[in-house]
Amino acid sequence: MILGNEYVHGGDVYQNRVTLDFSANVNPLGTPEAVKAAIRKAAEDICRYPDPYCSALRASLAARHGVPDDAILCGNGAAELIFSFASALKPKTALLPVPSFSEYETALRAAGAEPAFYPLLRTNGFALTEEILGAITDGTDALMLCSPNNPTGRSVAPDLLLKILDRCRSTGTWLFSDECFVDLTDAGKAFSLIDHIREGDRVLILRAFTKAYGMAGVRLGYAVSKHRELFRKMTETVQPWNVSTVAQRAGLAALDCPDWAAQARALFAQEKPYLMRELTALGVAVFAGDANYLLLSGVPELYEKLLQRGILVRDCSNYRGLQKGDVRIAVRTHAENAALIAAISEVLHG
Repeated sequence: MILGNEYVHGGDVYQNRVTLDFSANVNPLGTPEAVKAAIRKAAEDICRYPDPYCSALRASLAARHGVPDDAILCGNGAAELIFSFASALKPKTALLPVPSFSEYETALRAAGAEPAFYPLLRTNGFALTEEILGAITDGTDALMLCSPNNPTGRSVAPDLLLKILDRCRSTGTWLFSDECFVDLTDAGKAFSLIDHIREGDRVLILRAFTKAYGMAGVRLGYAVSKHRELFRKMTETVQPWNVSTVAQRAGLAALDCPDWAAQARALFAQEKPYLMRELTALGVAVFAGDANYLLLSGVPELYEKLLQRGILVRDCSNYRGLQKGDVRIAVRTHAENAALIAAISEVLHG
């Protein structure tokens, strides 16, 4: 029995027989032990309602990012914040560069918006260029950006991102900037708008604990904005106590593990070049991005043939702008990556 929409994301290890999961772009080091300990400890308090304001967690996040406490809004995963943003604004028009994360379109349509799609070109590696500036007009109510983008892994260049911010200011366009992968981005390519937003800016920056801290099952995301009325409207779209006690305590513990993402980036610095080198040698087209995952192309039925071997990758054929044979793989530990390369070699050469 399928309830609601068909599940179209990675990480579905429940409906498939999976021994290796490359479909979810989560930190391959897993969850910090301190976070696990905090979750166990939080079980002692689950008889009480959670703090509806996430006061301690918001204060800690505000200190981390150098913003006031009321510039932070926590949510039940990043996905809830995407939907509450769209529900609060109810934009009539929204500009979406594609391919990108499908929940932007889903949330906008649920809020009654009509998305306009801005195609990113395969011929230039799906990079966003300055041509996007001309597509942002006075009639663009919202722009949904993801940097690094999912599934291409391409970051928006810092100078272009700042130009987009200025353009949105001049047109009155809401800028939604998804930075959920920024903590796992290659050295020198990570760039955040948090330090560049002003009081009253029509900007929301999305972050999550999911990827960097291996907390996908906890469901904890947060937004940064200096537009207080936006947050007021967003809180009206969700149920009270939407962030559990367990999630709040886990988030606080994760913030006390500042080196966790850095350890993963050190691993990626070794393993991404290895994967790219081995895949290229096998004749697989690889789109080089800046994040902890790679977009591959050109191997028919790769998703199905790897799944037969117990390896789950992300079939990207359902993304706007992508096609059958496009798949995304997470960068994981060397042993796992070597097993994936061996399996792809077997698929290609028998």
